[in-house]
Amino acid sequence: MVAVTVRSDPKAGQRGASDGIGAPVTDPSLIRNVALVGPSGSGKTTLVEALLAHTGVIPRQGSVLDGTTVCDHDPAAVRQHRSVTLAVAPLRHGEHKINLIDTPGYGDFVGELRAGLRAADAALFVVPAIAGADGEGIDAGTIALWEECAAVGMPRALVVARCDQARADVEATQIACQEAFGGVAPLYLPIEDGLYGLLSQTPEGAAPAGAEEARARLIEGIIEQSEDETLMDRYLGGEEIDTAALIEDLETAVVRGAFHPVVPVCAASGVGLDALLEVLSRGFPSPLERPLPAVTTIDGGPHDPLTADPEGPLAAEVVRTSADAYVGRVSLVRVFSGTLRPDTSVHVSGHVPAPRSSPEDADGFPPGHDSDDRLSHLYSPLGSTLQETEACVAGDICALTKLSGAETGDTVSAAEHPLLLRAWDLPVPLLPVAVVAKERSDEDALARTLGKLVAADPGLILERNPETHQTVLWCTGEAHADVVLSRLREAGANVDTEPVRVPMRVTLDHKAKVTGRHVKQSGGHGQYAICHVEFEPLPRGSGFEFRSAVVGGAVPTQYVPSVEKGIRAQLEKGLVAPSEGPDAPPHPVVDVRATLVDGKAHSVDSSDAAFQTAGALALREAAEACGVTLLEQVDEVAVRILDDHLGVVLGDLSSRRGRVLGTDPAETPGRTVVRAEVPSEELLRYAVDLRAMTSGTATFTRAFARYGER
Repeated sequence: MVAVTVRSDPKAGQRGASDGIGAPVTDPSLIRNVALVGPSGSGKTTLVEALLAHTGVIPRQGSVLDGTTVCDHDPAAVRQHRSVTLAVAPLRHGEHKINLIDTPGYGDFVGELRAGLRAADAALFVVPAIAGADGEGIDAGTIALWEECAAVGMPRALVVARCDQARADVEATQIACQEAFGGVAPLYLPIEDGLYGLLSQTPEGAAPAGAEEARARLIEGIIEQSEDETLMDRYLGGEEIDTAALIEDLETAVVRGAFHPVVPVCAASGVGLDALLEVLSRGFPSPLERPLPAVTTIDGGPHDPLTADPEGPLAAEVVRTSADAYVGRVSLVRVFSGTLRPDTSVHVSGHVPAPRSSPEDADGFPPGHDSDDRLSHLYSPLGSTLQETEACVAGDICALTKLSGAETGDTVSAAEHPLLLRAWDLPVPLLPVAVVAKERSDEDALARTLGKLVAADPGLILERNPETHQTVLWCTGEAHADVVLSRLREAGANVDTEPVRVPMRVTLDHKAKVTGRHVKQSGGHGQYAICHVEFEPLPRGSGFEFRSAVVGGAVPTQYVPSVEKGIRAQLEKGLVAPSEGPDAPPHPVVDVRATLVDGKAHSVDSSDAAFQTAGALALREAAEACGVTLLEQVDEVAVRILDDHLGVVLGDLSSRRGRVLGTDPAETPGRTVVRAEVPSEELLRYAVDLRAMTSGTATFTRAFARYGER
């Protein structure tokens, strides 16, 4: 588990963190919430370290390789040398407070990315300076992350990072970003001693080659987004446009998500950090300029829209949950409306519209949870370090401890005025991992830890399968599964993994008439029930039908339902398919019609229980007479891919015994959606294999379709 340091003295704590954050901000217009987004290894965490050191929040930069950074404090992140959770690191630039939200770049942790985007008002996209080297262009995984941000309408700017790397080519990378994303233009060009500002044209006399052309493209791009329709004509007519007006139009275009400025930065030397801080504080929107999530009362009733007003009704959201052995549960919270203060009563609402259940469970909507709690302390987070603070206003981010009932995605509101924020889209984990306690003594620890992990991780779903009797963790990929298993073991739950078993069904091969006979005499009251039943298979998906064709009272009326009850019980208990061998587990029986045609009863020894047993025996006799067919679960999948990958994906689906239903153009040009039916057993590792064959650019969904012959 993550070690959390709680400190009231700002001079104490992790690596000597200083008082660079300062007093709480009370004006939302001075707050900036910025999610750092980009591929794994692009330099996001290193950039955060440089900014924190540059602004005096920490005395020196840590290292990702050494595991000493503020944001990568999770043991799994230290071990893997990459972020696996989001982390918040606030700093001050002038009068502005900037909450930097470092998000993982690897696709397995998309749940943390989406949580970071929910907490943010803008995204800073970090691209390494080698991305455009040798004409390689922006990789497809980076474009997928860009689309993830665009899908939620997030304003974006770009940083070309790691400019000191071998093969770094800032100009080529900027061009590659323009080609991949559109609406992209550099604000600065690198020069020998720093950066040259294209709008300010400073420092004087230092303009690099191509600066005039780059400045013209930048100005034209800004003017195209301007609300002043005369500006382009004036510019083309030779009029000198005021720089202040251009900057104002630039800021407006960034807020609308229509324009994306680029700043080259070298975290090692500090070049570009001041320019970047200016973009973050002046170019990005405040919480007042961004739409807030929809809100209802806790019973789903209407409520007036929220605004980022510190005096408004309290509405905050838990965007991340972690657990610490000493502090307990730590809830990272974004406040959208109102003000959070210590020693106040709050209400925690946990109704999640999107089901956090396995893809196998169509009815698996979790129950909502509502509880009242009392806040004791309020903290400003700096990675794993918590500094006590006196308030957190609308638009800001804080941490709460010991909010025992809160889970990721929950709403925190005033106890006297409880509210419910509309949840963000949670990722659907599609990689199942079956876990089992190594020893019986580990079972309690496993059960306790699983609950905590699911409450904290928006990308994790727990399924306890009643048919296979397995505990299955649905993860978003192998790296995610590795982190989850590590956390289980670190918490003291000794676990092993085992192959995931997919529930099967059986049905009868053909029609047959059989006798269920249950006659026992052991002295005293005996048991007597005989039923003649005709069984026949039904079309797939028909379920079970029971009919009675008894005439003359051969089976007394009161015992006819008993026969049906006994057959139904045996249907659920299941039958063994001979093709799987005698030691195979039984599978439920489906798509069968049973017709009770005759039977015998005894005036003394017949009973409800006796006819239930006879009905069950009749089904077992039918299995012997008819034979049974094994049915496997078939899912319908929709695979969203780049057109270039169509052939390899179709071939792979065929190798999985899939039946392609059709292909349709996706809403994004250059992409196709392939629809197919595939046996569930063939999809157990499809999330991993699809990522490998498409370089992480494809996504898929799955839903139960039917049971079919294996």
